[in-house]
Amino acid sequence: MTFTLGPSLTEAVLRTPVWGLLATLAAYQIGLVANRLAKGNVLANPVLVSVLPLVVLLTATHIPYQSYFAGAKFVHFLLGPATVALALPMYRNLHHIRRTAGALVPALCAGSIVSAGAAFLIGKYSGAAPVVTASLIAHSATTPIAMSISAGIGGDPALTATFTLFTGIMGVLLVRLISALVRVTDSRAQGLAAGTAGHGLTTAHMLSINETAGAFGGLAIGMNGVLTALLAPMLASLVR
Repeated sequence: MTFTLGPSLTEAVLRTPVWGLLATLAAYQIGLVANRLAKGNVLANPVLVSVLPLVVLLTATHIPYQSYFAGAKFVHFLLGPATVALALPMYRNLHHIRRTAGALVPALCAGSIVSAGAAFLIGKYSGAAPVVTASLIAHSATTPIAMSISAGIGGDPALTATFTLFTGIMGVLLVRLISALVRVTDSRAQGLAAGTAGHGLTTAHMLSINETAGAFGGLAIGMNGVLTALLAPMLASLVR
């Protein structure tokens, strides 16, 4: 069953971009409530839950995504400052970072190469269109960086954002499970993996558990973004 707004009401909504911002904040509040009711279960991650009411709203009312994003872009803009804010836990844990610098650099380089390379191989050999493959390659960085890279290599920034969000959600769900399976208990290693593979969403999750993990995740986000920006154009040139 779908609900269609009357023409005059629809036009009024479309002329007021701020509704997209309010809808996003309301959906996230629903996600927070669901997460509290689930006692912090990762399956009830606020971001994951908040996507559902937004999808239902846009589908049921037939309001174009572009109209919604005209208001939601104010939240999107804050992704950049939020990523930069991860510098604070990094500064607090600078002594840990200095002590492990020799292992950090090769680990980050390997992680970035594997992430971007795997995305390229999946896209190319699954028969995906070049724009999809380019979007997939770019998703190896965190959202604001990934969208800029995607636009520069012939991808679709919106599609890249979707891939990055999905990756982040999977990272939240799997990072601690995989760490337990491979017996990695060091919070620094967990944070580094979270930032390299799961980007901002997974790093934020780790930061809520352990500041040191969040600090290493923030470092990984920044360095992985730079490495992906260097790797993505080379890989994208092989797609065309």
